[in-house]
Amino acid sequence: MTLFVFLAVLSAAAMHAIWNALVKVHLDRFLSITLMTLGMGFAALFALPFVEVPKAEVWPYIIASVIFHMGYRTFLVGAYKAGDFAQTYPLARGTAPLLSALGGIFVVGEVPAPFAIVGIVLLSAGTLVMSFRGGAHLEKLNLRAVGFALGTSIFIASYTLSDGSGARLAATAQSYAAWLFVCDAAWALVLCIVVRGPQSLPVLARDWKAGLFTGVLSGAAYWIVMWAMTKAPIASVASLRETSILFAMLISVLALGEKMTAWRAAAALGIVAGVAALRLG
Repeated sequence: MTLFVFLAVLSAAAMHAIWNALVKVHLDRFLSITLMTLGMGFAALFALPFVEVPKAEVWPYIIASVIFHMGYRTFLVGAYKAGDFAQTYPLARGTAPLLSALGGIFVVGEVPAPFAIVGIVLLSAGTLVMSFRGGAHLEKLNLRAVGFALGTSIFIASYTLSDGSGARLAATAQSYAAWLFVCDAAWALVLCIVVRGPQSLPVLARDWKAGLFTGVLSGAAYWIVMWAMTKAPIASVASLRETSILFAMLISVLALGEKMTAWRAAAALGIVAGVAALRLG
């Protein structure tokens, strides 16, 4: 992984943490995630005239990714309902890089370098420690929440592998990302109407500014990740992306005045060590 790609993925992780920390939408989890997806797709519409239409062999990856993203959002909402956000989200994100690494080996045939493997393990371990000991106590994380969180991680790993492979096959990562975001938004809108009914549309419209903001920031961050996966191993990029947990922790301590506990410090050191190992790898 070159220094430029390395720094680009770190910037994407910071963007991911920032929009999660700053944007507050007065909607339930399902509508909030739907709104963000719609904002991402709306912004991507303006890019379509400037990118190529994906070739026939690329569309199966886009379709698979839309399905995987639907599963991701469904399980993420279930995890939020079943358990504490501060633990279920890092648990899902911390497990995903390990699954992406295994998928990269057996599905894509991409074996990480030794230092990269060390980095992936350290990053995942640090993220999991942040989940279990960064906030509430472990015993408060119920089995239902664990199940939804782990299911979420499976879908994260699945769309990561699908998008990494599809972006490599497409003419450009920009082309793949733009068409993926538009298709994902179209399906999210259909699903929202089916699940919540047409009466949900005015509710979404009232918070369109927040949806556009989160969509643009989230879309830009994930486009960087997809582009990076065309330049570096998928597992390494997927792991480095999860440093968003570290940025979120720094924001909570420096901007929100939350306490820096010994466990949070240990988790942060593990994540930083993992970043260093990935850079060496």
